[in-house]
Amino acid sequence: MTLRYFENTTRPSFMTTDEVLDYLKVNPRTIYRLIHRGDLPAVRVGRQWRFRQSDVDAWLDRQRLHAL
Repeated sequence: MTLRYFENTTRPSFMTTDEVLDYLKVNPRTIYRLIHRGDLPAVRVGRQWRFRQSDVDAWLDRQRLHAL
């Protein structure tokens, strides 16, 4: 019997550090600084970081609001 818990639910889309770097067009140090300051939510999986795309987009929206 196979468990199909996620079959009817929407799973969040996760991005790797490289994908976030490409998406935001920033330096790797910028991403790690944002993580360590707690500005950009991320989850550590082993030795790698993962980011919910919705969190990255929300962070971008907050930055735009601060720039106004």
